Amino acid sequence: MAQKKILIYSTPTCPFCHQTKDYLSEKKIAFTDFDVASDSAKAQEMIDKSGQMGVPVLDIEGKIIVGFDKAAIDKEFGL
Repeated sequence: MAQKKILIYSTPTCPFCHQTKDYLSEKKIAFTDFDVASDSAKAQEMIDKSGQMGVPVLDIEGKIIVGFDKAAIDKEFGL
């Protein structure tokens, strides 16, 4: 199975962001992480994609998941 491209918009102090990244790492799913607390352009990109200011926001090849939604992540990867 080809690896899907995953972008995560997060902040260093967000516990749900850490849980999401830990979960993906546990499942050996690679991702690119953007710190929206220090990168205003990525923060705006996240808001444009999700309509939300809350983190984490996952972009899995265009599929947007807001928050640490294990069921939605599992569904995207057939876990």
